[in-house]
Amino acid sequence: MNQKNNYKKHPFRKKWGQNFLTDTNLLDKIVRTINPDKTNNFLEIGPGEGALTERVLSKVNSLLAIEIDPILVNDLKNKSSLKGLQIVKGDILRQEIQYLPIENPVRIFGNIPYNITSPIIFWLIEQLDYWENAYIMMQKEVADRLCASVGTKAYGRLTVVVGAYLDIDFCFTIKPDVFIPKPKVDSAIIKFTKKPIPLITDHKYLRFNKLVATAFSQRRKMLRNTLKGWNIPKKIKDEINFSRRPETLTISEFASLV
Repeated sequence: MNQKNNYKKHPFRKKWGQNFLTDTNLLDKIVRTINPDKTNNFLEIGPGEGALTERVLSKVNSLLAIEIDPILVNDLKNKSSLKGLQIVKGDILRQEIQYLPIENPVRIFGNIPYNITSPIIFWLIEQLDYWENAYIMMQKEVADRLCASVGTKAYGRLTVVVGAYLDIDFCFTIKPDVFIPKPKVDSAIIKFTKKPIPLITDHKYLRFNKLVATAFSQRRKMLRNTLKGWNIPKKIKDEINFSRRPETLTISEFASLV
């Protein structure tokens, strides 16, 4: 069957950011990158029509897919190649892994809606206790920000907050022409692995997130101006020069501010 013709039957929902992979060589490359095995329990975010799902399903202990589109949920349930797949209809951002019908910790993969990439990454941080690693396909521009080096233009709030909890590996770039419909931007797969010890404890997460957002809200200004009123201890101010701009601070230096 011509896979591209098959995709034409589906009414793509722009509000859900639907772009389906059609290149079989790329799908196989993604599976090799994820490297699933029979001991793994996997959670997939946004399986679409199941092209990647069916390649992973036969290689793992169990696979649970979260899909928001009711048409796709019905199609997935009726696919003979997906026998044994568990499907939950819903929004991934409203799920808590510990309450899903799958043994945790899980491994995670997904071709996610690019318009909610950041919320999904922060969801991963909130669910840290219940997953091992995650392979997420996203807009390359966001992937570049996640991997950015201190002092570069791409280095910012996302780099710092995510980097305090997760180690980030850039796997590879994906061109637009392997998707239906074709997006206007390059994509990339990022591997997230939990740090053995996060740089920020749970009870400091909200303050850390807000402080970093405040610092980068005016990234050309010095810290002594943007963080005025944050009651940062004098000892820390003595160690970090507050005439510096936020993009010059390492993730560890930001962590020390809270």
